[in-house]
Amino acid sequence: MRRALTLVLVAAMCVLSGCAVAGAEASDTCVHADAPLASLDLVEDVRASTGGSTACLSTHGVTPIDDDTAPELPVSVTDAEGREVEITDIGRILPIDISGTIAATVFGLGLGENVVGRDLSTTFAGTEDLPVVTQSGHTLNAEAILELAPTVVLTDTSIGPKEVRQQLREAGIPMVVVSSERRVDTVDDLVNEIAVALGVPSRGATLVDRLDTEVEDARAEIAEITPTDPADKARMLFLYVRGNANVYYIFGRDSGADSLIEAVGGVDVASEIGWEGMKPMTAEALVAAQPDVLVMMTDGLASVDGIDGLLERIPALAQTPAGQHRRVVDMADTEILSFGPRSAQIIRALARALYAPADSPASADSTPSSTP
Repeated sequence: MRRALTLVLVAAMCVLSGCAVAGAEASDTCVHADAPLASLDLVEDVRASTGGSTACLSTHGVTPIDDDTAPELPVSVTDAEGREVEITDIGRILPIDISGTIAATVFGLGLGENVVGRDLSTTFAGTEDLPVVTQSGHTLNAEAILELAPTVVLTDTSIGPKEVRQQLREAGIPMVVVSSERRVDTVDDLVNEIAVALGVPSRGATLVDRLDTEVEDARAEIAEITPTDPADKARMLFLYVRGNANVYYIFGRDSGADSLIEAVGGVDVASEIGWEGMKPMTAEALVAAQPDVLVMMTDGLASVDGIDGLLERIPALAQTPAGQHRRVVDMADTEILSFGPRSAQIIRALARALYAPADSPASADSTPSSTP
């Protein structure tokens, strides 16, 4: 429930502050994106490293599984809201949520050609020409959805309003609300949930096997370069910022960000000080947490004019190692918390920016490429 509430709050803030979407061209700036982590120019002391670096993916596409098992329809499912939904046709799928994870999963299942529309966060390669059905940030546009005549809509409670979801149900469109939990360790459940709803459970099992292997390999690779002494591990804090709306939130335990930090061998200092879910930042919390590294969304950092602006707006950062070392790792808004088929890529990208900042693009101190 906390995780679902977190996503709803993020969606609400995006609507209020006008979240921008990071451009797909970000991959052009990646340095040694495909190289093994151990082969990079690793910092000697991750806690004392300085400056900004950007985590970026080696590719912005989603590789579908090599499985063309035909869908078995009709199928009846009980969705995350307890509603019985019958799906008889998956010829026109509309996957929509705040992170683009549902769409990435549908593409991963090999059903990308059936997708007829997208949300603002779905920006990976192959989706550029799909019509957008969200407006004013992440608000569902009922008219745009109805014009696409989807045979099934896959969504979650991170996007709304719920009145629009009900309007679509009343129009006779099968609406499947899937789980809103987004963590490294819940990806398998989400894949299976979506695969079952689309009548392709065997494809789901195949995709889960592939993703499990990819994540395990990424974790093993990261473990080779992570400090063995807990005292030497990077103390990390996820800071959500929308400067134009004066929004500053810390993501803590059960927010999803904690699982990402753990996956790269860091210490989630927000959880360490008892910070639950996502709450407005306080100077006292920042000072108590003493982060070495701030993890941020790229457009969030751009909204405060980079590291200089961040330090100016949050004076308490000067009392933390992250502020003193100007240590910020940013990643595209549409990628950093989009757990799904790209989980292993996201984990590796963040680890590369954390442990080998010299081999990652340092955009934090430069002029922001976009301003929300």
